[in-house]
Amino acid sequence: MTRKSAVASASRVTRRTTLQMLAGTAAGALLPAFHVDAAPLKYELRPQKLDDGIWLIAGAQEAITATNGGAIANVVIFDTTAGAVIVDTGPSKRYGEQLSAVARELTGKDIARVYLTHIHPDHVFGNQAFDPVTIAATAEVAKGLKEMGEGYADAMYRTAGDWMRGTELVLPKTTIKSGVEDFGNRRIRMLAMRGHTDSDLVLFDERSGFLIASDLVFIDRAPTTPNANLEHWRIALANLGGIPHRRLIPGHGPAEDSARGIEDTRNWLGTVEDVIRSAFEKGLDVTEAIALPLPAWTDRIKLARYEYERSVMHLYPKLEAEKLPNVGKRS
Repeated sequence: MTRKSAVASASRVTRRTTLQMLAGTAAGALLPAFHVDAAPLKYELRPQKLDDGIWLIAGAQEAITATNGGAIANVVIFDTTAGAVIVDTGPSKRYGEQLSAVARELTGKDIARVYLTHIHPDHVFGNQAFDPVTIAATAEVAKGLKEMGEGYADAMYRTAGDWMRGTELVLPKTTIKSGVEDFGNRRIRMLAMRGHTDSDLVLFDERSGFLIASDLVFIDRAPTTPNANLEHWRIALANLGGIPHRRLIPGHGPAEDSARGIEDTRNWLGTVEDVIRSAFEKGLDVTEAIALPLPAWTDRIKLARYEYERSVMHLYPKLEAEKLPNVGKRS
C-alpha cells in the first residue's frame, strides 16, 4: 500500500468508524455533541414552491453543527420536460438521497442535471445520490474538489458527526463553462463568476427570470470568507446587479424580488474589510481585532459575530503577507 493510499484509508476509517469505536470506550463520554442516538438522522426537507415548476429547499440560517447535520445551504429544484434539474446536493449522502427522492416526487421524472455551484461541503457532499454523469461543475470546481475534498470531508465528519455516515467524495463528470443548457421547456444560462471562491456558478432561468446567485449572495445571514477574494466578489456583485431578473435566490437566506441581498452582501464585505484593515494598521493583534465592535446595522444579520471572527482569522494572515516585510528575503 502506498503512503497516499494508506493515508486515504486511515482517513476513511476515521470518518466512518470513529463514532462507533468511541461509543464503546471512555473517550466516547468526551463527545456529547456526537451521541449516535441523539439525532433523528432524517433531514426535514420542506420544498417551498416559488413558481410553476420551481422549488426551494431552504437551508438553516446557522453554522454547520451535529444538530442540523450541515443542512444550511439552499437547494433549488426545477421541473423540465427533460427531467428534474437540481442546484447543489447538500452536505451528506443521506441528504442527497432524500433530495433525490423529493425531486422525483415533485416532478414525476428522473434527474436530468445536477449543478454544483462551488466547492464548499454544505453544497456538494450529497453527490453520491446522483449519477456522476449528470453532475456538472466548472473545471475549477472539479479541480478544487479533487484537491481539497478529502479535507472537507474530514472536517464535516468532525463537525456534523453521524449525519455524515457513509459519505464519500464524488467528483462531477460533466465540465461546464458559461453558456446555455436547453432542457426542452426551460433554458438555463450558466454564468461563471468568482469571489466567494475561485469559481462560483450563477444560474439564470430564462423562462421564469429567476437568478440563482449561489453563495455570492447571502440574505439575513453573514457571508463566509474562507476562500474569498473580496475584490473579485465585489465585481461579481456588480455584475449580478446588472442582470435583469424577477427573483433572486441566494446561497443562504430567503428568495426575494429585491436587490437587498446584493446590497447587504456588498455592505458586509466592505464593513468587514474596513474594520479588519483598520485594526491591522493600528497594530492590533488577532485577539484584539476579534473583540472589536461591529456597526449597529449588523445586529439584524444572523451569525454576524461568528463570521466576523472567522473572517479575522482568514484575512489577517493575508494582510500580514501583503504588508509586513519578509525579513528572510534577500534584496
